[in-house]
Amino acid sequence: MPDLDLDLSGYALVAAEEFDAERLDTGRWWPYYTPHWSSRAATAARYDVGGGRLRLRVDAGTAPWAPEWDGDVRVSHLQTGQVSGPVGSARGQHRFRDGLVVREDQPEHRGWLVRDGVLEVRMTAVRHPAAMVAFWPVGVEDRPDDCGEICVAEVFGSEMDATGGLVGVGVKPQRDPRLTEDFVKVRVAGDLTAPHDYAVQWEDDELRFHVDGRLVHTVRQRIDYPVQLMLDVYELPVPGVPRDTAALPHVAEVHHVRHWRRRDRL
Repeated sequence: MPDLDLDLSGYALVAAEEFDAERLDTGRWWPYYTPHWSSRAATAARYDVGGGRLRLRVDAGTAPWAPEWDGDVRVSHLQTGQVSGPVGSARGQHRFRDGLVVREDQPEHRGWLVRDGVLEVRMTAVRHPAAMVAFWPVGVEDRPDDCGEICVAEVFGSEMDATGGLVGVGVKPQRDPRLTEDFVKVRVAGDLTAPHDYAVQWEDDELRFHVDGRLVHTVRQRIDYPVQLMLDVYELPVPGVPRDTAALPHVAEVHHVRHWRRRDRL
């Protein structure tokens, strides 16, 4: 596939998070990982912010976020929306498995929502078999079917080596019946623990995924509803291997998140 530059000449920057303040903007970000399936206490992000960096951390003391539903998975995560139903209901964002039940009431949060344009993150990955870093906007789910995922980047530490690694990009339907999975892993050269730019160019009937300005995948499907931003570092259990606490903390650095829109849509 030939290299194609991400052309922003017809776009205007409409929102940006540069992480240059000493506190997280909680009007924009919600520092919990789908807490309706667990609790805010169990899903609170561990992070440092300021000086142009967000550092999301999984520490030795980070507990599994929802053992009832997700076993020993640990995560530090920010999202920009929160919509869920009352305790005991099945209404909540990111219904990642059957049988989920809301365990804690959550306030509704509508911070930074997007429904077209170019979304870009500049971030680092973590080279460890248990680590995964991702930027994956998902539907806000005002309606249950509006739940598709636009995976801008998903990088497993187990899929990295000294010369590069695999980056997952594409669309995952989750439970949106109008979508079909179109997700690929592309080989990216270079040190993925150093900052790289990951972007999606979201048009009416097409999503084009870029790494460092290079087109790597195109999905010809329509997503016509707002998404919230999801940004995180995971620690995943490795079958048959004890937790490697000596390697902790796992830290993903995010340098910026930016959103452009076409000038003719402003």
